Parts: sequence; C-alpha cells; structure tokens
Amino acid sequence: MAATTSIVIIVGTNRPNSMSRRIAEYYQRLLNQYDTPSTILDLVDLPHDFTFTALYANSGKNGAFNELRSHIDGAEKFIFIAPEYNGSYPGVLKAFIDGLPYPNSFTNKKAALVGLSSNNQGAATALSHLNDIFSYLGMNTLALRVKLAQIQAHFHDSEITNPLYKELLEIQAEQIIRF
Repeated sequence: MAATTSIVIIVGTNRPNSMSRRIAEYYQRLLNQYDTPSTILDLVDLPHDFTFTALYANSGKNGAFNELRSHIDGAEKFIFIAPEYNGSYPGVLKAFIDGLPYPNSFTNKKAALVGLSSNNQGAATALSHLNDIFSYLGMNTLALRVKLAQIQAHFHDSEITNPLYKELLEIQAEQIIRF
C-alpha cells in the first residue's frame, strides 16, 4: 500500500524531548512500513517569540515560522499527535494554527488525530476540541481517533507495548493512507 504524497506528522507541543515526539517517531516508522513518506513537524522548533513576530500584522515576516508553515502549505494529509494539557490540547498548537493563513491552510485537507495522556482518558476531550477547530477550518478528520491513555506505562525503548494501542495505530495509519 504505497502513497506518493508525504504526510506531515505534527508534534502538538513545544516541550523538549516530549513523549509526543517519541510517538511521532513511532508513527513515522509505522508509515515507513507502508512505504509512505512522512515529515515530522515538531513545535519545539517554533521561534520562541512567534506569537509576536509571526502573527497578525507580522504574518509572513518571520523566516523560521514561514519554514514550518511551508510544510503545511504543501501537504494534503496530516497526523496530529496531541498531548493533553489541562483538559485540552496545548495552547502552542492553537497559536500555531492561528498563525497559518485563514481560511485555506486546512480546507479540504485530511487529518488523523492521536491523543496521549498520563490519565485514563487518552486526551479524549483534547481530540474533541481539536476536531471542532478542524471542522470549522474545513479539514476532514478520520473517525478513528486513537487515544493513548497512561502512555508512560505503555511506551518503552521507542516501542508501544500495549497490543491494542499498536493495533489501533496500524488501523489508523492504513486509513489515513487510503483517505
């Protein structure tokens, strides 16, 4: 099952050495098994002052932000790895989305959502909030939203150890490739 379009995997936090980054790398290896190219866009690479230097009247003026934005402009499919922060997804992800050109950055594009948390809910509310934003922006999201609850207990040595989590991610990867 091969695809010619690269998928952008977005690490939804700017926390250095995040679990989200490790899950993104796991997902990228999974896509590689299906001969599907992908790129990881890690929000840790955002300029520290991007909310002042790249948004609103400064749109298009921050080269580092524009480089990250170019990955969005050229892609048709995305995988968002969204950790749960305070009952939703990280504010830095919202600020990044807000910095993209409206309304066309995500219109008619496709996304898969993966949530992770240290609690028992697997970022279910965060994924719901994110899905609402994408619906508003005209992006189509897969119905299967993978929720990785208590992720620290199920991820060791760069591998997911929970068989159900592995299966759900494999199913979702196949779906986003065909989507």
